[in-house]
Amino acid sequence: MPPPNSCSINAASPDESEDVEPLLRDDTVPPRCCSARFNLAILMFLGFTVVYGLRVNLSVAMVAMVNTSDAGLGRNSSVTHACPLPAGSENSSGAFEQPDGTPQYPWDSETQGWLLGAFFFGYLCTQIPGGYLSGHYGGSIFLGLGVLGTAALTILTPLAAQWGPYWLFALRALEGLGEGVTFPAMMAMWAHWAPPLERSRLITLSGSGSNFGAFVALPLTGFLCQALGWPAVFYLCGGAGCMWAVLWFMLVSDDPRTHKRISQEERDYIVSSVGNQGGGHGWSVPLLRMMTSVPLWAIVVTQMCFNWSFYTLLTSLPTYMNNILHFDLKSNGFLSALPYLASWMGSLLTGILADSLIERKVFSVTTVRKLFTLTGMLPPAGFLLALAYAGCDHVLTVTFLTLSSATAGTSAPGVFLNQIDIAPRYAGFLLGITNMFGTVPGVVAPIVTGYFTEDHTMAGWRKVFQVSAAINVGGAFVYALFGSGDIQAWAVAEEDEGGAERKSSRPVST
Repeated sequence: MPPPNSCSINAASPDESEDVEPLLRDDTVPPRCCSARFNLAILMFLGFTVVYGLRVNLSVAMVAMVNTSDAGLGRNSSVTHACPLPAGSENSSGAFEQPDGTPQYPWDSETQGWLLGAFFFGYLCTQIPGGYLSGHYGGSIFLGLGVLGTAALTILTPLAAQWGPYWLFALRALEGLGEGVTFPAMMAMWAHWAPPLERSRLITLSGSGSNFGAFVALPLTGFLCQALGWPAVFYLCGGAGCMWAVLWFMLVSDDPRTHKRISQEERDYIVSSVGNQGGGHGWSVPLLRMMTSVPLWAIVVTQMCFNWSFYTLLTSLPTYMNNILHFDLKSNGFLSALPYLASWMGSLLTGILADSLIERKVFSVTTVRKLFTLTGMLPPAGFLLALAYAGCDHVLTVTFLTLSSATAGTSAPGVFLNQIDIAPRYAGFLLGITNMFGTVPGVVAPIVTGYFTEDHTMAGWRKVFQVSAAINVGGAFVYALFGSGDIQAWAVAEEDEGGAERKSSRPVST
């Protein structure tokens, strides 16, 4: 039973209080600082920092791994003259100096596109199984093993590259298999750990490690490539992932009830706030009803549209900085990282703001999710269009890229945590479904980018940015029309089915 004077996230009447998730008043909420739930978010944040570093380091390292003269890049005049070379021989986009004995490979643009997209072939395959198993067994083991497996395989990257592009493609796909379980496992854990009024800040904090990882990895990769040679990138990043996994398995627990270092006050708060919906699901899930759920399909379509531009920039931006704007490798990594710093900051701030709007009863959960989804998709599309016509202006290019990513970060408390709103019990499984579809652009976008930019012209890159902007706008309108924050009737546990109709028919609001 909820404590006296507590309020419900569904604004239910007193006689309905047992059918909904109970919430506590502000003066009964245990401190967030140094709490078990906040420490879990920080550890997840560090884990996603590592895995995104492992995911993006090839994007920058590719510039150093490829022998541009052998690959035929230098024979095409459009490569050299798409934008004028900056003054000073040290700031050209020619071959980069590597320590003696560092290998380089004659991979053309198409081969590079396939190698950059290889990760996502594997990433697609383990989303749904990872979410399903995490919801049944608990997410900690799958998140930990996902990071550990990806990190261990990353250490083998120089060996696979030496054997040939097919071996490297296979290795990157295997890395994707390991990392594919991480986000569904995260969401499955938060179904147990995140009080409804803290969902936005906790989930955006933990997931924002992806942007922070890209921000750290891109310039660090450029520095390591020039200082130690590109193989060092994969050895050091892989080792960092293995070290994180040791801490993870030592410190985490799937459920606050079994956590060894949580206070009784915090345990009671989380358990009473989450309620029955915080339990794991059994072996059976309502697949047919999920497949016909309009709010779920709205999440799927919107994440696919958003991720098109995200993965386009994630995998191809260093190449654009090098081949078109002619930044040197060290500057390339730093400037490619600025958009992710802006996105990280945007996601953290809006996560706190979203919880505040819900807690203060300014907007319903549905309105908050739609508001931040629209701000995270429409302005970025405008900045991408501006980028398409920025030409060779370095300042404008970096400015528009940074603004696009900063505003895109505001979508974090929007569509990207909507699964836990509509079906807390199946949140990990639903994230597996939506993330699987959302990963399709990670496979297709680098290949399409390689096709558009095979001649390394500004016109080709303009098409890349225009297509990304158009897809973003389409996804925003889909979510505005069909998105929802209501707990769906099919997501209610059997023992609560009597209240399903009331829950699903009322707006989810405070």
